[in-house]
Amino acid sequence: MIKAVMMMNTQGKPRLAKFYDFMTVEKQQELIRGVFSVLCSRPENVSSFLEIDSLFGPDSRLVYKHYATLYFVLVFDGSENELAMLDLIQVLVETLDKCFSNVCELDIVFNYSKMHAVLDEIVFGGQIRSCLKRDFTCPEVCFRVARPIASKLA
Repeated sequence: MIKAVMMMNTQGKPRLAKFYDFMTVEKQQELIRGVFSVLCSRPENVSSFLEIDSLFGPDSRLVYKHYATLYFVLVFDGSENELAMLDLIQVLVETLDKCFSNVCELDIVFNYSKMHAVLDEIVFGGQIRSCLKRDFTCPEVCFRVARPIASKLA
């Protein structure tokens, strides 16, 4: 099961954080700071996989990918495959690139609801819904988000 999905910039500011286990906001902030301190202390030429039992409890693992000014981070338990999680990050980034035509940090900040909609199409409740890029397209995701908003405005 996936425990958390985080996107943060290279200064440690969380741009998107979604936790699939209940925890207080203070605990979430503590975990985000802990994850960032681990990531920023790692050299570029080491593995993107970490055992992170000290922060998230026993049998917790972390995989991350660094793109430009953003870290994409998945925290998960031992029931998930590490390489599949790395591929899931790649699928997420490619989907966001389709949505925003070359996604950047500002896209995440200013399109928060669209980001959550895209993430919910891929991961929902800590379980992977789809890992295939062909299963969803950005216009389809954006339509699902825009339709409820438009109905509220009418």
